[in-house]
Amino acid sequence: MAEAPVAVLADDLTLGYGDDDVAVGGVSFSIPVGGILGIVGEAGSGKSTLARAVAAQVLHGEKPLPKIFGGQLEIFGQDMREISDRKRSRLATRIGYLPQDGGSSLEPHLTVGENVSEPIYSRDRKFDRHEAGAAVAALIDAVRLPLAVMNKFPHELSRGQRQRVALARALILEPSLLVADDPTMGVDVLVRGRILTVIADLQRDRAFSALVIGHDIRELRTMTERIAIMHGGMFVGLGQVDDVLANPLHPYVERLAESISLAGPAARHRA
Repeated sequence: MAEAPVAVLADDLTLGYGDDDVAVGGVSFSIPVGGILGIVGEAGSGKSTLARAVAAQVLHGEKPLPKIFGGQLEIFGQDMREISDRKRSRLATRIGYLPQDGGSSLEPHLTVGENVSEPIYSRDRKFDRHEAGAAVAALIDAVRLPLAVMNKFPHELSRGQRQRVALARALILEPSLLVADDPTMGVDVLVRGRILTVIADLQRDRAFSALVIGHDIRELRTMTERIAIMHGGMFVGLGQVDDVLANPLHPYVERLAESISLAGPAARHRA
């Protein structure tokens, strides 16, 4: 039987900054085409570094991409250790990237509609404006915002609404892979589930692959059963959620499983 195509493949991947600042040490995983991998872990565990390496792009205000110190990272078959700047830029058009608190990265002087369409015109300044407008409206509707927000400015929206606008912008070029780094960070607890549901619904409808970073395994399991748990820059659990929690191989996973058990089935149902 032929192997399923893979969107992201990491083998003993070690990432860091500068010459010796290791943030991720020797992780291995794969994301099949059309599949989702959720990653959870404490602050500082290396989740965002891993997300940025897979996103393969730097947004305004972000520090440079992490370096690959060891191991292998391939995205759609492209070896990221040997990639040129030109090939990286071309690859980035296939990847939608929603950074932490992506809503704060919206351009304040542009309307919502202009913010969402900006990646289109960055790629092709002569793109048909009616076609772009239709694409923006379709995504605004898809992320469950009223079309009236297209003429508003970011400061006029709630934080949860801005986050959904940032999600629409990340998906406007119809990427094959979405990297969402803690998309519910700082968002009111009543809105978090709604944002993850939007991502899950769009992923199902558009069949893109996804790497979704989170801090609450109960929230992430509503959109994927395949989870990696990070601690100290390493994976201390990887696989189906129930299997990982039922058979903890690290004290951190054991504590995580106990906390979920103490929360009770009602809490798991609400997440």
